[in-house]
Formats: sequence, C-alpha cells, structure tokens
Amino acid sequence: MPKKGNKLVVLCSLLFLCVLTHARAQETTKVTSYLITYLKELETTFDVKISYVDDDVRTVEITTFEAPNLQDILTYIENKTQIKIRKISDRYYALTKSTTVDICAVVLDNFKQNTVTGATVQVLGTDIAIITDLDGAFTLQNVPRNAKLQIKHVGFKTLFVDVEELLDSSPCKTLLLAQFYQQLEEVVVYEFLTKGLVKQLDASIELNTDEFGILPGLSEPDILQTVQALPGIKSVDETVSDINIRGGSNDQNLILWDGIKMYQSGHFFGLISAFNPYLTGKVTLIKNGTSSVYGDGVSGVIDMRTKDKIETDFYGGAGFNLISGDFYGQLSLNDKLAVQFSARRSMTDFLNTPTFDTFFNRAFQSNKVVGETTEIMNIERDDRFYFYDFTAKVLYDLNEDHKFRMSFININNLLDYEERQPEQDIWTTSSLDQTNLSFGGTLDSKWTTRMSTTLNAYYTRYNLNALNVSSRGPQEIEQNNEVIETSVKLGLNYTLNDHLQWLSGYQLNQTGITNITLVNQPAFTSDIIGIVNTNALFSELEFKSPNNKLFVRGGLRLNHLENPGDFEEFILEPRFSLNYAITPKLKAIVLGEFKSQATNQIVDLEQNFLGIEKRRWTVSDGENLPITRSKQGSFGLNYDTRNLYIGLEGFYKEVNDISTATQGFQNQNQFNGEIGTYDVKGVEFLVNGKTDTYSIWASYTYNMNTYTFETIDPPNFPNNLDIRHAATLAGTVTMNSFRFGLGFNYRSGRPFTEPIVNTPVNNGIFPAEISYNSPNSSRLPEYIRADASVIYDFDIGQSAKASIGASVLNVTNRKNVLNIFYRLDENDLLETVESTSLGITPNFSFRLKF
Repeated sequence: MPKKGNKLVVLCSLLFLCVLTHARAQETTKVTSYLITYLKELETTFDVKISYVDDDVRTVEITTFEAPNLQDILTYIENKTQIKIRKISDRYYALTKSTTVDICAVVLDNFKQNTVTGATVQVLGTDIAIITDLDGAFTLQNVPRNAKLQIKHVGFKTLFVDVEELLDSSPCKTLLLAQFYQQLEEVVVYEFLTKGLVKQLDASIELNTDEFGILPGLSEPDILQTVQALPGIKSVDETVSDINIRGGSNDQNLILWDGIKMYQSGHFFGLISAFNPYLTGKVTLIKNGTSSVYGDGVSGVIDMRTKDKIETDFYGGAGFNLISGDFYGQLSLNDKLAVQFSARRSMTDFLNTPTFDTFFNRAFQSNKVVGETTEIMNIERDDRFYFYDFTAKVLYDLNEDHKFRMSFININNLLDYEERQPEQDIWTTSSLDQTNLSFGGTLDSKWTTRMSTTLNAYYTRYNLNALNVSSRGPQEIEQNNEVIETSVKLGLNYTLNDHLQWLSGYQLNQTGITNITLVNQPAFTSDIIGIVNTNALFSELEFKSPNNKLFVRGGLRLNHLENPGDFEEFILEPRFSLNYAITPKLKAIVLGEFKSQATNQIVDLEQNFLGIEKRRWTVSDGENLPITRSKQGSFGLNYDTRNLYIGLEGFYKEVNDISTATQGFQNQNQFNGEIGTYDVKGVEFLVNGKTDTYSIWASYTYNMNTYTFETIDPPNFPNNLDIRHAATLAGTVTMNSFRFGLGFNYRSGRPFTEPIVNTPVNNGIFPAEISYNSPNSSRLPEYIRADASVIYDFDIGQSAKASIGASVLNVTNRKNVLNIFYRLDENDLLETVESTSLGITPNFSFRLKF
C-alpha cells in the first residue's frame, strides 16, 4: 500500500496536469468571428495597421486562432480565406481579396454518411465541372469566389453551396446530400388505373404517355379517349370532340396543346383524337381547383405538353391501324438544338376496312329515319373522306437557364359526300373542309435559384367551310366559321423558401370569330363578326408543409373582358386547392374555383349537313349570349396503399348565363335563345386494386344535372347531359410480353323531348310545327358497352421494339341509342331520327419504336 506522502505527490501531480490541460485548452480555443472584427483585434494586440477594402472582408467569417507570433496568424488567415496579405513595413500590412480561389470537399449521404461517388459538381455560370471520386471527394482550382456550386446525383436532392462556405475548412469540408425519397408520393396516387396515370397533390390527373399501359378497347394510346376512363368524364355521343366533364358541354373545356388553345380536337367527326400521343410528354386533366394560370374552361382543363428534353440520340417510331398510318421522331442537331416532327394520314379515301365502315355509319346516321311508314330504303352513297395532321417543334437550349421552344400543328378533315334515293330521284351532297392551324413559342428562363419566368405566345386559326345542296329545294346552304386567336402570357415563379412558392403573371388574348351563312332559296345572307379582348392578371401562393402533410394553393385571377361596342366587364375569379394527410394513407381534399369564358359553340341548322359538324364557335355579345360563369366546390377522401386505392369525392357546380343555342336543344327551345343556368350535384367513387401485373377498378358517378330557364315552362327540367348513373368495371393484366384489357361500361339514358302523342304536329299555323311535351320529360334506354384489347410487345434486333395490337369496341354488338330527335318532311309528316352507338368495331395496329 502506498504511503501517505506518496499519495499527496500523486494528487498534486494530477491537479497540476488538470490545470495545465485546461490552460492549454483555453489557449487553443477557437471562436468563429467576422474577419473584420478579428483584424481590428490584431491591430490592437500587435500594434500594427492592416489596410483592406471593407466590402472585401465585411461578410467573411473565420475561426480565430491565437498565437504569440503575428506572422503565424496572418499565414493562418491566408490559408483559411485565400486572401493575400502583403507586408509593406514592420508595422503596415495590406489585404487583397483574390477573384478566384481553390476549394475542395467530400460529398456524403445524410443517412449513414456513405461516400457519394460520381456526383456532378458544377460551378454555376461557368463551364467548370467535375465528378466526385471513389472517396466522394473533389478539388477545384481557380473558381470564382462569388460563385455557387450545384451538386447533383441520381437518388439525391440537388445541393447548392456558396464557394466561400468551403474556404474556412481544413483539410476539406464535408457536404451531405439528402436522399430523394419522392416526398410528394406521400400524397399522390401512382399507377392510377393503369401505368402512366398519376394523381397529383392538387387533385389533377397527369398522364405520362411514355409509361402508358393498356386500356380496354384501345390497341394504341388515344389521349382524349383515355381521359374518359376517369370518373366524372364521359362523352354522351362516344366522341372525343364532345367530352363532358361533370355535366358540362364540350365547349366549356379548355383544351391546350403546348400552351395553345385548340378549337378542333378530333378527326373523323370526333371519333379519333387529333393529337399524336407518341410525342406528347404529359397530359394534365383538371376538374376543379384550377390554378389561376388558366383562363376559360368553366367545366375543365385538358393541358397537353409535347416532350421537352433534347436527347443525344435520334428516336422515333411509326405504325398503322385500320384507319390511318403515322410516323414521328426527334432529331438532335447538336447538344443544344433538336427538331421534333410527326405526321398522320388516314387511308379512308383509298382503302375500306371494317373499322372505317363502322365509323362512317356512326358519323352519318342522322339521316337514319325510323318508323314503319317513313323508313328510307335503298340509299346509295358516294364519299371521299380523309384526314391528316402534322406537328413540328424546335427545341433550343440557349444555356442551362434559358430554353426556347417553338411548336406548330396542322389538323385537317376533308369530306365530299353524295347520297341518292334513285326510286324517288332525291339526292343530297355535302362537302366539308375543317382545318386548325396553330403555332406558338415559349421561353423558360431561370434567373436565380429562386426566381424563374415563362413567356408564352401563340397564334391559332380554326376554319370550317361547309356546303350542302339538296334536290328537294333545290336549296344550297353554305357556311363558314373562322376563329383567329392571338395570345401572350408572362408568368413569374418565385420560391420564397423551401415550403412556399409565389406565382404571378399577366395574359393578353384577342379572339375574333366570323360566322357566314349563305342560302340561295329563300335568299338569305348572314355575316357576323365578333371580337373579344381579354386582359388578365393572376397570382397565387403554394405551400407545402415540412412534414408533407399539408398542401395548400390559393390564387386569384382578374379578367378584363371587352367586346368593342357591346360590353366591358371585370371578373374576379378565386381558386383554391387543399390536400391534407390525416394519416399516411388517408388524405382529405378540398377544392374550389370561380371561372368564366367568352367563347361558346352554338348548334345551328340541325337538319343540314347530314347532322355532321353542326356546331359553330361564337363570342359573347353581353346580351343575347352573355359571358358564361361558373363556381364549383368539392370535398373528397382518398385512401391509398401500394396495392389499393379508394377515392370518394362530392361536388357542386353552378354554371350561369348559358343559352339554349349552345346546349344542343332539339325540341321547342332549339332556336329561342333563352338565357339560364344549370347546376350539377354529384358524387364520384373509385376503387382500384393494383399490383405489378394487374390492375382492376370499379367506378361509379352520380349526377343530378338541372336546367333553370325562367322563360320556359316549366323553368326547371333535366339537363341535356343529365346522366344520373354511370359505372365502369374494368381490368388490365400484363403477362410476359402480353397486355390484356377488358372493360364494361354502364350509364343511364340521357333526357330527350317527345312530341305529344295525340297531336304531334300543329298544322294550324304556317309553317307547321311539332307539338312537344315538357322539355326533357323522356329518357333514352340505358347504355351498356363491353370493350376488349390485347397488345404483344417484342424486340426487332437490338435497337428497335415492336408491338402488335388488337381491340374490339362493343364486343356484344349491342345497339345503344345515343339520341332521338324529330323533324318534319316536305309533306309536314313527322320523322323520328335516331342516332345509335358504334356497333362491334374491331381494330388492328402494328407499331415500331426505335
């Protein structure tokens, strides 16, 4: 055992060591300070004068270093800040801040701090770039001191670092990259129904055509047919040119292609979409809660955007089906310039196929008169019909921050048709030329890491020329409908912080529409020109909470509409969208919007042109055709797991200042032009079970769609588009290289107006008129249709892929009545005109992709 004296020596030694260690610790303690403060302390301590430019050192921070020797401290400052210090004399020194510096750092992930190899490190605003080595390290020399670094790697969030932040580190600073977890997927639905359909935070639906799967009845993607697979979106006449979103008419939809408003959307009188899906990058569908960026479209928005990335290698494809053939591609001239193109033409003018015959009969059945005594027999026809479309796009990247795009589209339908009844020597001829020509440009600019702008301008021209000649008159009717629209829009997007964004901008539109009607017997001429100018300011804030539980977007759009000589109005439109995650799997959605539009389609001269393309665009005049306005609110709940989605949404929509002339009436109110409203109350339900190999879904929509016209008796009656019940049961399966789709569609019949049974024709007046029951007091039979499709994918060599597809619409060949209306023949006898759905319609396609 040690002696007491020895214990005392040990204790004293330990105490001495503690004091010494503490003293040394105090001596080497380093404190972060501004360099300008540190320099003033050195001047006092060592009795020297150090000259410098205040702006060079005011914001520079440094960890102080204490040493008895001034030269050691100055050397330390040079190493840490890369600021040159020159000794002028024993007492005077001068600091010079260099414009370039040398830096280094090590990049690790922020989870387990593993090295991130191959990350791209770029000095923004320069050509300086490097990738991290196997240790995640990088070194750069002669880098601008005031520059900013951008560090990117797949699977990680992009990191931005100021160069000066890397100077005060020894040996090299460690940078942590946050792993990219696709945080937004916490509140979106992925693979919604089929691959390529995604539900976004703001409740809009995004279609990604590159990843698109299969849908029943389609052997090839069709954009406007695909959107009809979603709850609340149907077409009462099976066309893509008459899409009804939550009970609204087609002219109440805003359809955009690369930011250009489209006034024509279909081929073959609406049976085929006019937009090439293979160059379309994404499609956004909005039913409610629209961003304030969008004007028009009181019912919905369909925003199509073509592919926007310049690829290094050429890519393209070609194919054909039983209606048309097409090709498309993108050719890169260099790493900053590329050209996209697509073209499609029908084969209908030189090749008859079962698909063409079914489509043609469907399009021209308004001449089908039913009834035992009035049915027309032995009709001969001679037709020449074809369509084509062409698109082109120039992609030019001025640099990484400024990108210019120029887009062009031309859509054309041409028809010459003659119909004869040899036994009665009756004939009718019609010709039609329908064209949409549009071009526009967009400049996207990123000015800082927080601020960017988008400048968009376009010109679009829609033209419809139609001629109808009949031996019954003989009467010639010629019509022309032309729309010319120009637009400029500037939007500014500013990121206030990581969770809050501000978007604002201005849009100027000028729309001119001409309607010309020429009739030889009796002589009649009508030439109506309307112009509406729209100036709009829009602004909105978007917030995403740090835990991604809450998404809120609120905005306002102020429209100033002017029709010279007719009206001038200011309309304020609030917009709102909220998505809140009650639990990680259960989300609540609240949406609302006010919208307006000053262009509509009127239905004119119902019995002419064999029922084809009766609709004519026109602008509001403020009195006979006011500005149409809508307001809508909805609330929904979504439950989403990896394999199951359940969605329920209720909504209420009110559309004011509509005219009977725009609603497609085919009864006593057809030509009266009364002004009224309609309101829709509805519920949409969807359940979707999905895995990597299959997707099965069932949807149901309930709508109560009611007109209110105070001058009609009765003032309240069902809307022409009142489909009370609509349901779908469908599924798709992927097995190796095969994809299968099968679906069943049901909906209740739409309303129509029947004549009074006992006295259907009023001959007591001249000319005679049909005596109708109350408006829309009858309903068509229910609509049921089954569709199927299959696609086989295979490779051709190493660089080409191919697919063969087959589809059948209306597998059971069920006769669904789409519409019934009545008219009087030349003897004032009542005729019943019935339109039915497509019969069994097979199609076949072959496609190449390279």
